[in-house]
Amino acid sequence: MGTHTTDSPDPTNPDPTNPDPTGPTAPLPTPATQAGRDGLAALLARPRTAVIGLDFDGTLAPIVDDPEQARAHPEAVPAIAALAPKVASVAVITGRPAGVAVRHGGFAGVPGLEHLTVLGHYGAERWDAVTGTVTAPAPHPGVAAVRAELPGLLDRVGAWQGTWIEEKGRAVAVHTRRAQDPQAAFDALVEPLTDLATRHGLIVEPGRMVLELRPPGMDKGVALAEYVRRTGAGSVLYAGDDLGDLPAFAAVDKLRSDGVPGLLVCSGSTEVTELAERADLVVDGPLGVVTLLRGLAARLR
Repeated sequence: MGTHTTDSPDPTNPDPTNPDPTGPTAPLPTPATQAGRDGLAALLARPRTAVIGLDFDGTLAPIVDDPEQARAHPEAVPAIAALAPKVASVAVITGRPAGVAVRHGGFAGVPGLEHLTVLGHYGAERWDAVTGTVTAPAPHPGVAAVRAELPGLLDRVGAWQGTWIEEKGRAVAVHTRRAQDPQAAFDALVEPLTDLATRHGLIVEPGRMVLELRPPGMDKGVALAEYVRRTGAGSVLYAGDDLGDLPAFAAVDKLRSDGVPGLLVCSGSTEVTELAERADLVVDGPLGVVTLLRGLAARLR
């Protein structure tokens, strides 16, 4: 498991004695793995070829009961704006529609974010800060069919009370966090939602008290790998918090095996431990991610 503390001096720290661990000159943490340390070293040595990949919910934005109320951490945009001009690109990779992530993140019209791209719907949609426009293919017809059947299915399963259907345009998600017993509701819905998705050519992606029904071939690993290939990145950092980020972790592992150094960062959560076990570095939620981004920006002056 990764860690964000170290007992030994870290040569990448700009100021190991800095008394403010969240300040703009906060020392960089030391990855727990050699692969992670190599990835960080490559990023610091050749920042202009580095891609920074970031999940949104749980990584840049705290998890909330109502997804429509999710907003990026107040310091996230300033941290990204400070870092983005110093690297090849920053890409926010999310299951949300790109426009929603841009709005909830507050990314539009911010100086310094010209190197920011938002890959929404797992890469099916793309928003570029330079143009401010979203490009996307036609939606999968199965999503509309599933959306129409969901209310009746939830009634039949007896799981309607407390659940929340999130319309995501190219996908649809059922949240159980507000149910009386969130885990029991989640468990009761896995099989019927999987059957529903399969009938309409979709798949089910589980997350933190949420089950998302979406087209196959869409995941953060595919989106990240394609983005790294398209940009010709020489190193990559990816930060996520949930099961949907595991494909992106796998993509970084594959890139590392192909000679592209990478750093895997987990935005820590007690609800999901799989990412922490795979990560090179674990930070304390969105604030920890912001602190890391600010530390990188300061180190790359």
